[in-house]
Amino acid sequence: MTEREYNECVRQYADNVYRFIVKNLRHEEDARDVVQSAFEKMWQRREEVEYEKSKSYLFTVAYHQMIDHLRKSKRVLLKEGFNEQTTIINKPVNNLKKILDEALARLGETQRSLVLLKDYEGYSYEEIGRITGLSESQVKVYLHRARIQLKNWLVRPENVV
Repeated sequence: MTEREYNECVRQYADNVYRFIVKNLRHEEDARDVVQSAFEKMWQRREEVEYEKSKSYLFTVAYHQMIDHLRKSKRVLLKEGFNEQTTIINKPVNNLKKILDEALARLGETQRSLVLLKDYEGYSYEEIGRITGLSESQVKVYLHRARIQLKNWLVRPENVV
């Protein structure tokens, strides 16, 4: 891959990769770090990466960087102070985006990634398999189970808009 092709990849795919990672991590700074390190790895291996396969390569690297980040962050336990005088108001708000984000957050990291890659980014089962390291049939099964979970959570009366 030439420098010009690399720059074209950044221009074409940076937003898509960032959107995919931030949807999974739900933290913008961490998502930027993951995306930056994915592009850095692609730059370091630009001689080995074919331009035609750069999108798949980039999403694969970003996905694995995200998994590594999630594993590291699970090891770190953070305690947030809770003020006893804090008032918690449990007021339902019918906000579709919030409800969809909550539903996605309830999925495991693999299932959430599969839903985002298929339904948000439009990848084929085969491409998702290459990105995640799963077989095509595993992708189909996990995606089917994830969609059932989403459906069951979204149709609960308190979540119906």
